[in-house]
Amino acid sequence: MSLSFRQSDILNIAQQNGRVMVEDLASQFGVTVQTIRRDLSELADMGKLDRVHGGAVIRSGVSNIGYEDRRALNEDAKARIATACARDIPDGASVFMNIGTSTEAVARQLLGHKDLMVVTNNMNVANILVDNTDCEIVVAGGVLRRSDGGLVGNLTISTIRQFKFDYAVIGCSALDTDGDLLDFDFQEVLVSQTILAQTRRTFLVADHSKFQRAAPARITSLAEIDTFYTDHPVAADLNDRCRDWNTALRICN
Repeated sequence: MSLSFRQSDILNIAQQNGRVMVEDLASQFGVTVQTIRRDLSELADMGKLDRVHGGAVIRSGVSNIGYEDRRALNEDAKARIATACARDIPDGASVFMNIGTSTEAVARQLLGHKDLMVVTNNMNVANILVDNTDCEIVVAGGVLRRSDGGLVGNLTISTIRQFKFDYAVIGCSALDTDGDLLDFDFQEVLVSQTILAQTRRTFLVADHSKFQRAAPARITSLAEIDTFYTDHPVAADLNDRCRDWNTALRICN
C-alpha cells in the first residue's frame, strides 16, 4: 500500500513530534476527524505508527512508547486477553506479575479471586490488587522506574529468587517472527528471565501490536511459554512452531 500525500505529511509530523492527535490533524488539513482516523489506521496497518487514544505515536525500535500511550493502546483487546488469562488462574495460587499494561489488565481481572498471593515488581499491579482483601501482595523491591512504576535491579532479582511460583504472568514489548520475546530495558529482561526460572507455569499476555514492533533485548522464546494469550492469530509458521513446542495459543477475540 502506497502513502497518500496527506499520509506522508502526517508521518513526517509524527517523526518530528513523536506523536500526532486526530483533532489537530483534522484542523491542520481541513478534513474530518473520520478521515484522519482512517489515515492513522492505514498507517498503523503499514507498520508506520501505533494507534493510541486520540491519535498515534511513532513506532519505536530501540526505545519504548510512553507508558500512558501504551496503557491506551488496544485497551479492548487487552481486556479480553486479561479475562481469559485470569480464568486460568485458580483461587489459592501464587502468582508473579511483571511490568506492563497487559499484566495490569490481568490484575484487574483478579480482584474477585480468593486466597491469592501475588508477587510483583510492578507498583501499578500492587495498587490495583489492594482492593482485593483476599490477596496477599508482595512487592519485589528494587530501583523504581518512575516512567511506569516498575522495579528493577539486583534487589528485585534477589527477592524473586526467594520464591517458587505456581504461575507467572508476563508481558513483552515485541514478539518477532522466530517466536522470541523482546524488550527495551536490559535490567527488566534480567528480571523476566529470573521469573521464568522460578515458576511452574508461564503465561504470556501480548496483543497483536507486539507482532509489528521491534526491540533490542531478548527475554526468551515462546518455546519456554506454557500459554500465549493474544487477540489475533499468529503467522502459520509460528503457529506450527508453537504446536511443536507445546505452547498453547489462546486467541481472545
